[in-house]
Amino acid sequence: MSTDSPQRREVLYHGMVQGVGFRYTTRRIASRFEVAGFVQNLPDGRVLMVAEGRPEEIERFLSAIREQMRGYIEDERETVHPATGQFSAFDIRH
Repeated sequence: MSTDSPQRREVLYHGMVQGVGFRYTTRRIASRFEVAGFVQNLPDGRVLMVAEGRPEEIERFLSAIREQMRGYIEDERETVHPATGQFSAFDIRH
C-alpha cells in the first residue's frame, strides 16, 4: 500500500465519550474533510469511529477530533487497514 493509497482507520475512543455530543461533533468535523465512514457508541461506553480516505486527510481529521474533544478522550486505540470503499458519506450509526 503506497503512502497515498486510501486507508481505513478504526479508532476506539475511551473516556467520557458518550452523552457529551461526541458522535455529533465528530460528524460535524468530518464534513470539513474528505473522509467517509461512521461513528458509533458501543455498549461498553467506548465510541468506535471508522474513517476512509487519504492518509494525510484522515490524520488531519483525527487531529481535529483530538483538539475538539480532548477533555473527554482518555485513550484511543487505532488500527490501519486498506480502504474498502464501502462508504459514500460520514454518518452516525445507532
